[in-house]
Amino acid sequence: MIEAVWIIFAFGLGMGVKLMGLPPLIGYLAAGFAIVAAGDMAGIPVEGTEALSHIAHLGVLLLLFTVGLKLKIRNLVRPEVIGGGVLHFGISIALFTPALHLIMGLEWYTALMLGIALSFSSTVLAAKVLESKRELRAFHGRVAIGILIVQDLLALLVMALASGKTPSAWALLVFAIPLLRPVFYKLLDISGHEELLVLLGLLLALVVGGKGFELVGLSSELGALAFGALLANHRRAGELSQSLWSIKEVFLVGFFLQIGMGGLPDTDALVFALVMGVVLPLKGILFFFLLLLFKLRARSAFLSGLSLTNYSEFGLIVASIVLPEWLIPLAIAVSVSFLVSAPLYRVAHPLYDRFSVWLSRFERHGFHPDEQPLSLGDAEILIIGMGRTGTAAYDHLKQRQTPMVALDSDPAKVDTHVKCGRHVVFADAEDVQLWQNLKAPELKYVILAANDVEAKVTAARQLRQVGFEGIIVAHSMFADHADAITAAGADHTYQTMAETGVGLAEHIFSESRRKEEALI
Repeated sequence: MIEAVWIIFAFGLGMGVKLMGLPPLIGYLAAGFAIVAAGDMAGIPVEGTEALSHIAHLGVLLLLFTVGLKLKIRNLVRPEVIGGGVLHFGISIALFTPALHLIMGLEWYTALMLGIALSFSSTVLAAKVLESKRELRAFHGRVAIGILIVQDLLALLVMALASGKTPSAWALLVFAIPLLRPVFYKLLDISGHEELLVLLGLLLALVVGGKGFELVGLSSELGALAFGALLANHRRAGELSQSLWSIKEVFLVGFFLQIGMGGLPDTDALVFALVMGVVLPLKGILFFFLLLLFKLRARSAFLSGLSLTNYSEFGLIVASIVLPEWLIPLAIAVSVSFLVSAPLYRVAHPLYDRFSVWLSRFERHGFHPDEQPLSLGDAEILIIGMGRTGTAAYDHLKQRQTPMVALDSDPAKVDTHVKCGRHVVFADAEDVQLWQNLKAPELKYVILAANDVEAKVTAARQLRQVGFEGIIVAHSMFADHADAITAAGADHTYQTMAETGVGLAEHIFSESRRKEEALI
């Protein structure tokens, strides 16, 4: 069975690169090439790529749907998102096209189409690396995803023009979809928490969004993203995203396998891919300076730009339509960019910390949309991360009338908490400059309630390094994470599930006492 070959190679090489400290997706890419090589040398069958292509497509649709679930439209209509995306697209084409024409001797049309294909960044990779570090909702994650959506819309426009196809008149019906939001909200409300919730997600992402948009001549990727964004404001959007997580991850393995199985490259394709790998940093540098132009802080511009420093799977789709002979060289170039970008973003925060003094010199003066607080005032308690755990801690401690403040890296979440009367400000706990510049003369207690373990480790370490001697407590799902946070400087790290069990046990006796008092 060809499926057995896919699974064996994907698991083996995925586990291998994971043990090396690299993201498993690099192993999946390598598995694709290894399957093709093994097929040529040992006669291992590699047929069935149409089935793999279908699985990969489903994975991309589910990824875009879950990205849409985390989006707010107002976050896209921002100068740094639209301006950064469009300007980078235009400048990239202006640089790539003449360079490819003059250096490689390509015709202007071929050079233009290749320049367009290389100007895009990978939605799949960027969303995956940001999601793995739980930074999709952070300011720099929102900017990166917003720019990717702008690029995806430009890619869809290019494909429509290049293919000569136009959407049908029925495509105008998509503008009426928001009117059906109450219907979809109701379905989400009554779908429960088990398999019906998963089926609803698959229905909306693959059938209504994906296939529905295809039937009217629009991109299925755009449909999946649109339906995710349609449900983004629903209170159960996060639960729906979580319910699809495992299915999406398995299908995305097929996406990376498919790229690798595009065929073994010849010498010219390898040279082209290596050259594109060498010039890849220019892509990130351009993003960095464009985002600084829109007054982002150096850190946000660096992290957003680094997550976008890769070539896109949409480039392969463009090539398949207008330049099929360039599909394998582009696939190798995309693979090389993944091999560079994925492990590089894994160390993005330490990398910025090392060069922060130099990079911050390029910041523009004036108001920055991602400005962070300089003082906590008279706050004695600081809560970092305002998800369910942080919010519960805040509401409980608020009864003590102790001056308190909370930090969160999600601007939309901060706005929601402020409207509810909580003292919450925007800040990223992984930003070393935050802790170096922050004034908190009355601070005595810190609660680390962020989702990302790295954020808790960084916050604990930086607090101790700047001389904080108060109490730091945190929560963690896993024992190894708890050990890392405690080693970084926390006084104690509670394992969430264990503490939940203790709390339930305590309720037995409190309920027993309440009933006894009621009888008396």
